[in-house]
Amino acid sequence: MELKIMKTHDIQSSYPPLRGLKLAALALGSGLILAGCAGNPPTEQYAVTQSAVNSAVSAGGTEYAAVEMKSAQDKLKQAEMAMHDKKYDEARHLSEQAEWDARVAERKAQAAKAEMAVKDSQKGVQELRQESQRSAQPVQ
Repeated sequence: MELKIMKTHDIQSSYPPLRGLKLAALALGSGLILAGCAGNPPTEQYAVTQSAVNSAVSAGGTEYAAVEMKSAQDKLKQAEMAMHDKKYDEARHLSEQAEWDARVAERKAQAAKAEMAVKDSQKGVQELRQESQRSAQPVQ
């Protein structure tokens, strides 16, 4: 009996160029997909920020929290410029910062108004006490 050895071709040796091409295509496709996701303008975040800035102004932020309001308004303008230049990641980041600055300004304004209301109430209570003490004293 004679034993014959069959030679087989190494399948892997004929495919490396195609494998490299597939990997390159996959990497390119993934990069395009990620770039497409990063390329969307943050219009929703920008609208939320504009609303927060408007609420802070309505609450009296420019009067009671001027530093925070100025920061929020400046960052909102920078975000708008970044969106115009299609720097969407930067625009989103600035817009988020502006939103939080505006929310801080709004809370500070609300706190200052509440503190003023408490002081007014305390003053009113003090006046009532003084009035009641005067009326309780006998007239001579």
